[in-house]
Amino acid sequence: MPIASSFSILRHCAPSLHHQHFLLRSFRRGNNLSIAAAKPQQQKPHNASRRPPPSKNLLRAREKLKEYSSLAPVLSLDEKPNLADSQAIGTVAAAQANFMRVVVQSESPPSSDGGGGTGVELLCVVRAVLKKIKRRVMVGDRVLIGSIDWVDRRGMIENVFRRSSEVLDPPVANVDHLLVLFSMEQPKPEPFSLTRFLVEAESTGIPLTLALNKTELVDSQAVDAWNSRLREWGYEPVFCSVGAKHGLDTLASILKDQTTVVVGPSGVGKSSLINVLRSNTHERVGEVSMRSGRGKHTTRHVSLLPLSGGGYLADTPGFNQPSLMKVTKQSLQQTFPEVGSKVK
Repeated sequence: MPIASSFSILRHCAPSLHHQHFLLRSFRRGNNLSIAAAKPQQQKPHNASRRPPPSKNLLRAREKLKEYSSLAPVLSLDEKPNLADSQAIGTVAAAQANFMRVVVQSESPPSSDGGGGTGVELLCVVRAVLKKIKRRVMVGDRVLIGSIDWVDRRGMIENVFRRSSEVLDPPVANVDHLLVLFSMEQPKPEPFSLTRFLVEAESTGIPLTLALNKTELVDSQAVDAWNSRLREWGYEPVFCSVGAKHGLDTLASILKDQTTVVVGPSGVGKSSLINVLRSNTHERVGEVSMRSGRGKHTTRHVSLLPLSGGGYLADTPGFNQPSLMKVTKQSLQQTFPEVGSKVK
C-alpha cells in the first residue's frame, strides 16, 4: 500500500508529455519574442534611394560606348568623305547571316588589277565597332566600305549613312515607295487582311500604290466591284495581270527610279511580277506551287533587285499578317485615308 500510494502521487504530480510539449513551445516562443523585442530595428533614412548605385562595370561600358561612337560617327546624307584607293560608297543589296552584298555606287579609283568602279558587287562583313555600338546595317543602307580587295571583291562596312526612311517589317532602309500587292483570285482578297497591310503601309508615312494581280482569273464585274470599294477607302488601285501582261506598263512607270518595297501575302504573285519587271530574267526569284496555288516561300531574305527602267525592287518574304508595330491608338485614325478626308 505505501508503494502504490507513492506511485499514484507521482502519477498525479508529474506533468504529461503533452503538457511538457506545450510548456516547451511557450518557452521558445517567449524567448523569441523577447529576443525580437530586445533587438533594435534598423530604420532606413527617408532620403535613401531605393535604386542601387551603378556598378563599375556599367560605368566602364558606358565610357566604352562613347569611345566607340566617336570612332564611327553617323555620316549625313550630303556628306562626301574623301575616299582612299581601298574605299568606296555603296548600297546594301542583300543580307544573310554575317555577310552583306553591297553594290558600289560611287566611282572609286581603279586598282592596279583593274578593279573598282560603279556597279561592282562586293561581299562584305560589318566592322566590329558598329556591332558593339548596336548600329544596325539594313538592306537599302548607304554604307562606306573599306579594306576592299578588288580582285576577290571583298570588303568591310566601316560606317552607315543616315537614313531618309525606314521600314521595320520587312527591314529595309531608304525606301521611296511601297507597293501593296494582292490578287483577285488564288488567293482571294480578304478585307481584314488587306486592311492590316494598308494600315501597316500608311503608318510608315511612305507613298504607296495598291495593286491587285491575277485579273484574268475573274470577270469584269468582280474587278468593278473591288475598284468601287477601294475608291471608297481612298485609294486608286491598279489592276494588273502578270499572266496576261496587262497593266504592267503602268506599274513600271510608277516604280521607275525609286526604291520600292513589295509587300503582300504569300501567293499573290510578288516574285512573278518582279521577274517580269526586271531585265535580267535569268536571275529569277520564287515560283508558285501548282498544287496549292500559293507561294512556295522561296524568298527567305530581303534583297534589292535592279529594275530595267532604273531603281530597285525589294523582294521580301511573304507573310499573312503585318506586325503593326508603329501603329498606336492615337495614330490609327491617320492610317485610314477615308477617315482623314472626312475630318479635314
